Amino acid sequence: MTDPIVNDILSAATAVRMAGRVVGGPRLTVLDPATGEPFTEVGTGNGTDAATALDLARQALPIWAGTPRDARSAALRAIAADVEALAGEPEWPALITRETGKRLPESAAELALTVAYFRTMADLLDQQDAEQFSVVPGIAHRVTARPAGVAVVLTPWNFPVSIPARKVAPALAAGCPVLFKPSELAPLSSMVLSAVVERHVPVGVLSTVLGTPADVVDPWLADRSVGVVSFTGSTRVGRLVAATAAPRFLRTVLELGGCAPFLVLPDADPQAAAQTLLVAKYRNNGQSCIAANQILVAREVADEFTEAFVAATEKMVVGLPTDPATDLGPLAPAGDPARLAALVDEAVSRGARKVTSGTVPGKGHFAPATVLLDVPADSRVMTEEIFGPIAPLHVYDDLDDALALHHATGYGLAGYVCGADPDRADAVADRLRAGIVGINTGTPNTPWIPFGGLADSGLGYEGGRAGLAAFQTFLSVGAKAQG
Repeated sequence: MTDPIVNDILSAATAVRMAGRVVGGPRLTVLDPATGEPFTEVGTGNGTDAATALDLARQALPIWAGTPRDARSAALRAIAADVEALAGEPEWPALITRETGKRLPESAAELALTVAYFRTMADLLDQQDAEQFSVVPGIAHRVTARPAGVAVVLTPWNFPVSIPARKVAPALAAGCPVLFKPSELAPLSSMVLSAVVERHVPVGVLSTVLGTPADVVDPWLADRSVGVVSFTGSTRVGRLVAATAAPRFLRTVLELGGCAPFLVLPDADPQAAAQTLLVAKYRNNGQSCIAANQILVAREVADEFTEAFVAATEKMVVGLPTDPATDLGPLAPAGDPARLAALVDEAVSRGARKVTSGTVPGKGHFAPATVLLDVPADSRVMTEEIFGPIAPLHVYDDLDDALALHHATGYGLAGYVCGADPDRADAVADRLRAGIVGINTGTPNTPWIPFGGLADSGLGYEGGRAGLAAFQTFLSVGAKAQG
């Protein structure tokens, strides 16, 4: 490996980085989910570190905001090039896998998505010109995008590089310095991205501090120089972020929990739909905010679909994420296997049938891929976000009844529709309360389109032009010539 950045991050072992320097106080243990044993310890920050980072960001704001647009775009492309080069070496994907438990191919795919976010935002920035209007006689109007201020970015562990990228890239494109708090479960994977970004931006444009919300997040959100906070995580914590931001009307982008419906229509190809569900349900070990949650199958195709999906699930290998034969790796949070087992037990106690055997390794944070049939509509696996490899199937006779189950959850992040008639599938997609819908695909997202939730799944958008605009304010000027 020609670039020592990952080894430097591992040797420094801290989740506090400011002005190109690594610091860190109290040590935090990071577990290897494949073994359940400690992987390393990282240094964390405190209120003093948060204040230093905030001061650096304040100083950097006029510098970065005043940097010409083409120079900001060039910086984004340089970051993308570095990430792409590092993704071609084994160290960074291996680190992501070590911290999160996702399979190596999925770690590589996450880095490819990270590259795409930076390049997409550079392209969108290049295309964003000041708009000129002549719609009122005698008055010329001009609309110019400006940075919203310092941006606070708070991210989870399940995609420790690509989720920060889809926030940091538009913030930098808009001209906003970034205060970044990564996850405590996968901090070093995120720290590599921080170090790459810092190479290409002025001092203070990105500072990273992992610490308690009281020490780090609350002081950041209270400061007048902060113009936007972008958070991805649970609905419970999202409400806390929103409450903290509310007193001064701080702009918030909240990408929260989901309970995505997976609707199999009567005209769907059962075999193809089962293959689509394998991706939508089990990608990233089932720990994705847009993972299929409520699996709603039309009775006309239920038998063939169920047989195909159960058979495919039974063939899945649960094992070490570094093994090419593995289909499902371990879960990052140590308590998740027990949490998921409790969800299965609750459903079974109420009449659901567990139809998969589900063997797992003897140590580590592993959970079996589990298919449940005859699942009561009001069981927790049908009404709450599962965030793991449990697939509850519910057969419906009436589409309106199936949609009512979806709407009753209160969530509105993602959804899936499988069907042969494209017009009908489109019509059903339009009836979902969701920010993004996949029709006959388990991977509907791309950096070029807006992605965001409704209702209990949050507010605001990431990706596409809307994702860039989330970090911008707009100055509208109407000018009338004198004389």
